[in-house]
Amino acid sequence: MAGTAAANATPVYCVCREPYDVNRFMIECDICKDWFHGSCVRVEEHHAVDIDLYHCPNCAVLHGSSLMKKRRNWHRHDYTEYDDGSKPVQAGTRTFVKQLRARSFPSADDIILKMHGSQLTQRYLEKHGFDVPIMVPKLDGLGLRLPPSTFSVLDVEHYVGGDKVIDVIDVARQADSKIKLHNYIKYFTNPERPKVLNVISLEFSDTKMSELVEVPEIARKLSWVENYWPDDSVFPKPFVQKYCLMGVQDSYTDFHIDFGGTSVWYHVLWGEKIFYLIKPTNDNLAIYESWSSSVTQSEVYFGDKVDKCYKCVVKQGHTLFVPTGWIHAVLTSQDCMAFGGNFLHNLNIGMQLRCYEMEKRLKTPDLFKFPFFEAICWFVAKNLMETLKGTLFDSERTEVSN
Repeated sequence: MAGTAAANATPVYCVCREPYDVNRFMIECDICKDWFHGSCVRVEEHHAVDIDLYHCPNCAVLHGSSLMKKRRNWHRHDYTEYDDGSKPVQAGTRTFVKQLRARSFPSADDIILKMHGSQLTQRYLEKHGFDVPIMVPKLDGLGLRLPPSTFSVLDVEHYVGGDKVIDVIDVARQADSKIKLHNYIKYFTNPERPKVLNVISLEFSDTKMSELVEVPEIARKLSWVENYWPDDSVFPKPFVQKYCLMGVQDSYTDFHIDFGGTSVWYHVLWGEKIFYLIKPTNDNLAIYESWSSSVTQSEVYFGDKVDKCYKCVVKQGHTLFVPTGWIHAVLTSQDCMAFGGNFLHNLNIGMQLRCYEMEKRLKTPDLFKFPFFEAICWFVAKNLMETLKGTLFDSERTEVSN
């Protein structure tokens, strides 16, 4: 019996002697071959890629500290590649950002609408369309409620909770990893940062910070999720309305279309972001799909493949609305905190569906798609059908009474 019990025992690892947990990052010691939770041995997931040979705390006593990889270039995602001048610059690297800052672009003033918040109404967009980006320089009239500009990353930690595990992007590698919010805030507030880490997907609707933020009135009025998602749905309501973006200087997000062709609003609380905007013409969308599926995507600057790429600087206190399908990249030109959110709506249904179909062709992972996109389309279709039935019934009744 004792032998059977031992055979069925769950393997344990690390200094904590706990079993494997798929949700916790682990690293293998290159000496003893045991596995360790990064949180137990103080190795962050994004830091592990910089380690050539890892020595756990016990093995380090006998064999010395872990050996780190040697940097051989500043322009490749793999900084250990030898720099013989033959390989192109890749997006997000230090060299790439330096070159991007030196580029010239046509100003987005040529294409964007600048409006007062009170002018940005549902009636206006239904009449004139929502086909170009809209910049609102002041909060007045937007119905957007936010913390004051003195709100810091430490305040984010207070309201969200330091133990929350968030996604972070190692910009120079354009790679995702997980990190506790507390550790990211510690990194952000340290003037000496060994790498550029960017947070763009902290959705906080289910935290105390949600009470501090009310999304713009126009986004609330247009949003399919807010207006059509049934309370009794078997699917959980998508949380995509409230994001907090925290980026250090030189953070970069390469060209993309927001999931499901959602429109998006951004408000810079402090700092500055630069958007590189490209119209979703038929040609541009075809080029984008080809570029997105290319193995050399990171080596080709998408802005060079289209006729026009516009530069739009979003300063502190400004709010930018980007419509369905617009292809855009974002550079954080100085340390920045911004708030934003995504919303589907009735004004660009065709383009939203087109973007979703493109995502399917590109085999975009579900993690990076709008949650339950097809379900919300059915909810909207059902509502529109009932509305049309009601309108038809009212018109028939009017004819009979006449």
